[in-house]
Amino acid sequence: MLDIVSFVLIGIGCLLGLIGGMGIIRLPDTYARLHAVGVTDTLCTFLILLGLSLQTSAYIVVAKLVLIFLFLAFTSPASSYALANNAWRWGLRHNQKIHINSLEHEEKQ
Repeated sequence: MLDIVSFVLIGIGCLLGLIGGMGIIRLPDTYARLHAVGVTDTLCTFLILLGLSLQTSAYIVVAKLVLIFLFLAFTSPASSYALANNAWRWGLRHNQKIHINSLEHEEKQ
């Protein structure tokens, strides 16, 4: 039973990673791409590491997996912020079509 739960968690984590990867390809804007990856990578990592921790019986391995997750939980948002901040400083602006289309859609309703 524990193996099934572990495989399901790892599978869902891998699926979220693929969805984040599709977001990089499909979304038109650099900032939207950063958002897609930033949202999915932390949850994806958590689910995969949780599934891996259910597979082991050694507490030291679980402790190492928790430390890996804590490291990624702190560095992933910081790296996304650093990328977005440097993109803004170098003059990369938002794609205004995203915001205009969403406003037009709201006005029609």
